[in-house]
Amino acid sequence: MAGKSEFNADYDLVVVGSGAGAMTSAVTAAANGLRVLVIEKTGEYGGTSALSGGGIWIPCNPHFKAIGGKDSPEKVWTYLKNAIGEDIDEPRVRAYIDKAPEMIEWLEKNSRVRYAVADKYPDYYMHLEGALEGGRTLDPELFDLSVLDGELARLRQGSRGNMLMGKIAWTARQAHVAMSKSRGWRLMILWMMLRYKLDFRWRKKTGEQRDRRTALGNALVASLRASLMDRDVPLWLNTNFVELIEEQGRVSGVVVERDGQQQRIRAHKGVVLAAGGFEQNPALREKYLPKPNKVNWSTTPEGANTGAALEAGQKLGAATALLDWAWWTPSFLVPGETKARGVFAERAFPGAIVVNGLGQRFVNEAAPYLEFVTAMYADNDKTGGKSIPAWVIFDAKFRFNYAMGPLMPAQIMPDSRLRKEWLNELYYKADTLDQLAGKIGVDAAGLQATVGNMNRYAQTGVDEEFDRGGNPFDRYYGDSNVSPNPCLAPVAKGPFYAMPIQAGDIGTKGGLLTNERAQVLKPDGQVIAGLYAIGNTSASVMGTTYPGAGGTLGPAMTFGYIAALDAAAQN
Repeated sequence: MAGKSEFNADYDLVVVGSGAGAMTSAVTAAANGLRVLVIEKTGEYGGTSALSGGGIWIPCNPHFKAIGGKDSPEKVWTYLKNAIGEDIDEPRVRAYIDKAPEMIEWLEKNSRVRYAVADKYPDYYMHLEGALEGGRTLDPELFDLSVLDGELARLRQGSRGNMLMGKIAWTARQAHVAMSKSRGWRLMILWMMLRYKLDFRWRKKTGEQRDRRTALGNALVASLRASLMDRDVPLWLNTNFVELIEEQGRVSGVVVERDGQQQRIRAHKGVVLAAGGFEQNPALREKYLPKPNKVNWSTTPEGANTGAALEAGQKLGAATALLDWAWWTPSFLVPGETKARGVFAERAFPGAIVVNGLGQRFVNEAAPYLEFVTAMYADNDKTGGKSIPAWVIFDAKFRFNYAMGPLMPAQIMPDSRLRKEWLNELYYKADTLDQLAGKIGVDAAGLQATVGNMNRYAQTGVDEEFDRGGNPFDRYYGDSNVSPNPCLAPVAKGPFYAMPIQAGDIGTKGGLLTNERAQVLKPDGQVIAGLYAIGNTSASVMGTTYPGAGGTLGPAMTFGYIAALDAAAQN
C-alpha cells in the first residue's frame, strides 16, 4: 500500500459506481479529455440501472419534438412546481429542465446509447397543470449484446420480470402493446418468440438462454459500457470504495480496497459519487426509513447500495435531505429468490383489487408506485398494522387472462404448472371469497363488501372511492378491450386468488445535498470542492415526488453529465 502522501494510481476523475448515471458521467468526462476511472464494488457492472426499465424522463426532448410534440420549459416548470411544492429547489430544477434534453442529444451523438420516445406514456400526475399525456419519457432501443465480447459475462442481467416469458427482450413500448392488448399484440409476441427461437447459434455460442438482444435498463447499461470500451475507460470491478481523500480543503482522491489491499487513487479534477442509495444496509434502513421495512423487500441488487458513499460525504460534513424517503415500489417475495420483484403494470389490469387486513381498499390500485406504497404506510399507521402486507385479490377470469408478478396468465401457465412451493406462500387459492379471507387472515365481511362495491363500479365504469381508470396514466396499462373502464372488471368467478404485497423499493430517495452543478454542499451552502454526487447518492431533485417514468434515471444521467462538464472545466 502507498504511504499517506502517495498514490497508487493517477486519474483526473474517479467515478464511484457503475449505473447509468455513473457511466454517463464517465463517458462525458472522457469525451472532454479527462482520464477517467470507474470503480464498482460488486463483480458485475450496471447496478440497479441494469434491473430497471431504463426509461428516462426528459422534458422538451428532441425525439418528442421530432414527431411534432409540444412541450416547453415553462410548462415543465409549472408541472414540477405543482408536484414538488414549496420545497422545490429552483436552481437544481431549472438546471435539470435546461440540461436534460442537451444531455440525451449529446449522448446519442457521442456514444452507443439510443432512445425512442414513448409518446403515449403519460406523466404520473395528470391532474396537475403542465402534465402531458405522453412524450416526456424515452424508452431504450434494443441493443446487440455481441458488441460487449468478454464484458458480457460481467454485465448484471436484467430482471426476469421485465422480459417476455422471463427471457425474451422487449422494449417498454412493446410491453405496453401486449399488456394493454392493443391491436396486433398476438402477432407481435409470436414474432418475438420466433426471433428468439431461431437464434440458436447465439445461445450455443454463449451457452446461455439469454436473448442476443437486450432491452430496457439492461440495454442502457450495455450501450454505456460499450461506449466506455470505445474510449478505453477502465472499469474496476470488485473494488470497494473505502473513503474520500481530502487535501487542503479539496477532495483529491479515494481510498479503495482491491484484491485484498487498500489503494489510494488520485483524482485531480474530482470524485463523482454515483454508488446508489442505502437500501441494502439494514442499519441505515432502521435509522432513517419508516417502519416496518426489510432489506429483502427491496428490488435492488444484493450487496450493493449500502450507503458507503453517503457516509463518506457525511464524514466530510455534507448536508443531507430526504433520508426518510425511498423510490417506493410494492413488491412480491418469490420463494427461492433472494430479492423481491416489483409490482408495476399488473396493478392496473381490470379485475384485481388490493385490500388491507380489514378487507378494505385504501388506494387506487393503478396509482404510481411511489404513491401506492406511501398509501400503504399511511393506512398501516391508521389501521394499526393492517396494510403491510397488503393483499391483491383476483378471480379465475383474471388469472386466465392476465399476469400477476411471476404468475403468467393461466392460458399460458395453468396452476398445475406453477411451482408447488409457491402455494400458500406466494399465492393463496380458495373456492370462495370467505374461504380465501380465512386463509390469509383478512376480514371476510369487509372483503365481501369491497368486492361488491368493485363489481358495481365495473358495471358503471366509475370507481366511486379512488377513481381508478379515471385518467390517462391509469388507463395506459388497462385492457383496451374492456369497457366502459379498461381498469375495472368484476371479481366474481371462482376460484379466487390472493397474493401478499410488501412495501418495497427500487432505491432510497435521500442522500447528499447538491447544487445545480451536482457539487456536494455543507449545511451552510458551502461547496465541498472536488466532490460531486448524483443519482440515489444525492437527495432527489424531484423532492418527495415521482413526476413520470424515468424520474430516477433521467436526473441521474443529466447530473452525471453536468458533473463531468463541471469537472472538465476545473483548473
